Amino acid sequence: MSRLILLRHGQSQWNLENRFTGWVDVDLTAEGEAQARRGGELIAEAGFRPAVMFTSVLTRAKRTGALALSSAGLKDVPVIEDWRLNERHYGGLTGLDKAETALKHGEDQVKVWRRSYDIPPPPLEAGSEWDFDKDPRYAGQTIPNTESLKTTLDRVLPYWNEAIAPRLKAGEDVLIAAHGNSLRAIVKHLFDVPDDQIVGVEIPTGNPLEIDLDADLKPTAARYLDTDRATELPAVR
Repeated sequence: MSRLILLRHGQSQWNLENRFTGWVDVDLTAEGEAQARRGGELIAEAGFRPAVMFTSVLTRAKRTGALALSSAGLKDVPVIEDWRLNERHYGGLTGLDKAETALKHGEDQVKVWRRSYDIPPPPLEAGSEWDFDKDPRYAGQTIPNTESLKTTLDRVLPYWNEAIAPRLKAGEDVLIAAHGNSLRAIVKHLFDVPDDQIVGVEIPTGNPLEIDLDADLKPTAARYLDTDRATELPAVR
């Protein structure tokens, strides 16, 4: 049996400003830093000592993981970064204010883009302010110009199978500090959540989600460490 903790990054500046963030590399707010530190305290109280921490290449996830490990007294835990754990790419919505976008396109359309499983927003235009093609972190990679949750899962799952699952199958405990949608993709895979139900799964910022896994990496139990900020979890099957 192994244990996995999924830790969504703390509140970011664009979370606070209610903007579509996606791959834009914004930092944590003071509240987000506090959430990350509190997450680390809860990890320590749970007696969780990961053999490794996986994170995306985005600052808000990396700093959340680092602050949590420091707060938990686990500064020596090795860290592995990979862009495939990035947040969902919001395409042409990137950088836009969510309320203004709803006024422009209609709340129903924006809800489809945000919450449907397999309908992505319009693609990001080449040469846009938020075009990531020249970002050295993605050199040599084929990167998307928009994503649904489905296509986010399509790029997270190979990395899970290649890099993360083998560590868990070896009996190691693992921490993943990442993003709302990349972590929802992992939850969908582990709990076999139906397409029409994953849209209702919301992972709170900075609240560690601890999952006990059997030898086949099937969840046997799951809980949020901060029960006051917990949301409903998929059923363990």
